[in-house]
Amino acid sequence: MAASDAKGDVLSKEEVLAKVPQQAPFRFIDAIEELDAEHIVATYTFPPDADFYRGHFPGNPITPGVILVETAAQTAVVAFGIYLYARETSREDVDKLLTIFTDCAVDFSGTVLPGDRVRTTGRIKFFRRKKLRASFEMKKDDGTVVCSGELSGMGVPR
Repeated sequence: MAASDAKGDVLSKEEVLAKVPQQAPFRFIDAIEELDAEHIVATYTFPPDADFYRGHFPGNPITPGVILVETAAQTAVVAFGIYLYARETSREDVDKLLTIFTDCAVDFSGTVLPGDRVRTTGRIKFFRRKKLRASFEMKKDDGTVVCSGELSGMGVPR
């Protein structure tokens, strides 16, 4: 469906980011760079002073895999789902739903260190009945792929 074919509201990247319910210190999206009915691209820089680095691993910290999955889910399921649902309905209807993560299949192929910036790209696999499945790939600024796979989520009443 082209942008001009949207039945509901086409939200801007900034509007979508403002509607993402996760907030600091648990929001892992700094900016949405690209967004349309087929894909989303967002970035996040992991702050060196994030609390989880204190215990993972002392003296040699790396970003936990579960945090990388959450980062990918916030982009490829939550933010992307908000955008897609608004296109079918309206910005007001989006505010009545909470997008939750339901399942994933992830391959890890690299590490993310404190201070690294990642770029997550999500691509639609399907979106129907408020359920979204997206493929994703997360890369560091140097192009290294750190993880990829598929994620799913669904909208539930707030």
